[in-house]
Amino acid sequence: MGVTLLDNRALRAEAAIEPDPPHVAPATKDTQIIAIYGKGGSGKSFALSNLSYMMAQQGKRVLLIGCDPKSDTTSLLFGGKSCPTIIETSSKKKAAGDEVRIEDVCFVRDGVFAMELGGPEVGRGCGGRGIIHGFELLEKLGFHEWGFDYVLLDFLGDVVCGGFGLPIARDMCQKVIVVGSNDLQSLYVANNVCSAVEYFRKLGGNVGVAGMLINKDDGTGEAQAFSKAAGIPVLSAIPADEDIRRKSANYQIIGTPGSQWASLFETLAVNVASAPPVRPKPLTQDELLGLFKPQDVGANVSLTPASQADMRGGAVFDKPSLEIVYDAV
Repeated sequence: MGVTLLDNRALRAEAAIEPDPPHVAPATKDTQIIAIYGKGGSGKSFALSNLSYMMAQQGKRVLLIGCDPKSDTTSLLFGGKSCPTIIETSSKKKAAGDEVRIEDVCFVRDGVFAMELGGPEVGRGCGGRGIIHGFELLEKLGFHEWGFDYVLLDFLGDVVCGGFGLPIARDMCQKVIVVGSNDLQSLYVANNVCSAVEYFRKLGGNVGVAGMLINKDDGTGEAQAFSKAAGIPVLSAIPADEDIRRKSANYQIIGTPGSQWASLFETLAVNVASAPPVRPKPLTQDELLGLFKPQDVGANVSLTPASQADMRGGAVFDKPSLEIVYDAV
């Protein structure tokens, strides 16, 4: 069955409703709220699950919030199990005439508190709007009264609509961390995030970039070069290692005290906590391409203008204009 006219009207009516403005009052506790952005598939969820786990083992109170419509941020933390999302739970509770409780959407493993905002079904709503409504519900549940040392927000960096830029645009976090690898697409996303931070700084915003986490580092150096050019520090570089890849694919936490990779995440935890937010220097497209060998990214391709003859597949003849031109009086 296709989408009916009534469905279309309902979707348009929903899209036309402006959400309530997000609450921007300061937290009641000295909480660091950190937004982590990166391209889909760059390893944000893997890194954040292990980082949050290590922070909790160091005695910190940590809340990890997945802000990706795929709802996969917490899957590694919970051994592959999916959390009921806030959007999904809210919809079901509303239909039943019930209120959402914190125990419906927040779950704990070894001291790490975690939840997923979620998003609408494909084709049935805006993912960015889902993020906004998710935060509205968190505020009703007492978000600004919770006593955490760190709140880590996992955001999809590929998407540029308003909901995903909310923490930067509304000063809802103190700092941003970008995740990338030695490939053009992930660095393109990281550069876009830096551009967004710089844009809102010019409008009076206070959010800065604390640094970059390099994932799947194969030693080629493009991500380090980007970080240097953008004026942001490298917080950690997680190597492209088969043991890490295999354990991540099997939903295993590797950032545990005393493990082979413990020092990696211990250092990352310290750097994430202590790195001050700085004002980045976004790169131009040509500067970004310049970080790579031209043959690897097609940077040696030139722009050849197309002509009308090219577009029509044949010769073009000038036709007299039918426009009436009046003499000046």
